[in-house]
Amino acid sequence: MATHTGLAGTVKIGANAISEIVSFSVDETNDTVEATNLTSTAKVYKALRKDATGTIECHWDETDTNGQEALDVGSEVTLNLYPEGSDSGDSYYTGTAIITGASVSVTLDGIISRTFNVQFTGGLTHSTV
Repeated sequence: MATHTGLAGTVKIGANAISEIVSFSVDETNDTVEATNLTSTAKVYKALRKDATGTIECHWDETDTNGQEALDVGSEVTLNLYPEGSDSGDSYYTGTAIITGASVSVTLDGIISRTFNVQFTGGLTHSTV
């Protein structure tokens, strides 16, 4: 069984890597509908549509024009999320994402951070480099 650390993780907009990534997450869900009938002894469900959302956290880098600065709220981008790196044979997630939120956090004794929230549209694909 293979295990990985986050040291190799990266996020790209198309082919452009976003700088200063600290973390990212992807949440996949699937809607269901109850299909129980009167003679069922237990509830029965059917799968409907898939959905995916995500979060990207970075150290703020205002010079990252093709990465962080391209993630404007409301924009639609192709995101590629690489949990184990982007070398040949590595797994990754890809999809069209709408940037639904962006925040900047400043603290007295810390590094300025940016967090981006995304909603994938049209599904999320699991692929291999």
